[in-house]
Amino acid sequence: MFNKLALKIGLLFFVFILIIESVLFLILYVNFVEERVEEVMSNLLARGNTHSEVLEDSFGSTTLNHVAMMESASDFIVIITDAEGNELTHSDTIEPEMRDVLQHTDFGQVPQKGGIVEDRWNEKRFIATDSPITVAGEHRGHVFMFAETNHIKGMVEHLRNQFLLVGMIAAALTIATIFGLSRLITLPLIRMKEATEQLSKGHNEVRLNLDRNDELGELANAITMLSTDLDRLKQARNEFLASISHELRTPLTYIKGYADIAGRPDTSDKEKREYIAIIREETAHLTELIQQLFELAQLDHHQFSIKKELVSIDMLFQTVVGLVGPAFDKKQISLVVECPPDVTAFMDPDRFQQVLLNVLDNARKYSTERTLVTLSAMQEKDAVFITVSDEGEGIPASDLPFIFDRLYRVDKSRSRQHGGSGLGLAIAKEIVESHGGRIAIQSRRGKGTTVRIELKRGDSLAESAVGG
Repeated sequence: MFNKLALKIGLLFFVFILIIESVLFLILYVNFVEERVEEVMSNLLARGNTHSEVLEDSFGSTTLNHVAMMESASDFIVIITDAEGNELTHSDTIEPEMRDVLQHTDFGQVPQKGGIVEDRWNEKRFIATDSPITVAGEHRGHVFMFAETNHIKGMVEHLRNQFLLVGMIAAALTIATIFGLSRLITLPLIRMKEATEQLSKGHNEVRLNLDRNDELGELANAITMLSTDLDRLKQARNEFLASISHELRTPLTYIKGYADIAGRPDTSDKEKREYIAIIREETAHLTELIQQLFELAQLDHHQFSIKKELVSIDMLFQTVVGLVGPAFDKKQISLVVECPPDVTAFMDPDRFQQVLLNVLDNARKYSTERTLVTLSAMQEKDAVFITVSDEGEGIPASDLPFIFDRLYRVDKSRSRQHGGSGLGLAIAKEIVESHGGRIAIQSRRGKGTTVRIELKRGDSLAESAVGG
């Protein structure tokens, strides 16, 4: 139960708000009680001053008795003394605590306008005030007013009960509000947790439609995007495995079939040589496919090392042309190189040679006889642009967005006429991007294809790993 996020947030907020409310209620309660007690004492002093003013006008026995008689009908007690503190009259029975106040009052310290001589309402039975009587400038006596503290204590207790009641109501409302709000806040998180649990179980179609523009909304969108990416990745993985199975099964089927035929006793030597040649061709194709898969695995695990050095692009082109030239000549395709001799860049020559071989191999495969393939390079400030253009059959516009996907082939029938595996351009793209460059393809059906590579020249020797 206590592991629930809503409960934890609610308890945390409740503790802090309870502390704040308690401090505020305590301050308010103390101030309110002090104001009410001060109000009672001020009223008591004002009542004594009123009697003092009346006696100053007529300080006689009649007036003294009248004041005493008037207070005997009230909740207050009055004691009137002479200047030395001797009792002249009183309205009620004088209690020992009252006599103690009279005996310990310093008459010389009492202000002319009167003052409070006993204010300890929470300790004593009575509070008291003293109002001096001055007749014609002569100090004639004192009017002591007493009030029982039970009234003050009752008022304070009533206030305390009211504050306790209001405090409990406020605490209950606070609890309900806090836990309601915490539940409202954590509900999206709970939905996200359930969504991630679904992802962990392999259910990748998760949609969190939270209409929020805050961090929770961004998190929900991120989880939804992750769900989409995982679903796409799962589909790509299944397609990749199916394609790999097909690509591996085909040469293995050829190898096994022709090996069985070559092993028959009635097979002539000429047929055996033909079948063995086919087996060698399929073995070479299978070896190339496995090598490409191994290179992709290295790229994915950031184990594909890149050793950069200053390379002459013209010299690199000449090396590549020397390797692919015979294949182009055999198919009667002209390969033209256009590159100024001073174009250089920091790159891994072996890796980039592989890129150019893959791109040129595609250009050769999908070009017809007596067409032209152009390999060119140009330099602009800090970048080098390498372009391979052909006059081949081109790529349909619907296939262009997927041309760099692994095992993607424009030929949906997977004809073995060209012998491609669908991995060459994927590897080329990874190598170019590992150099910090970009590769793009433009093509028109029946007009040819142009592959454009943009590569930063660099300014130092470097050795790095893909993704490192």
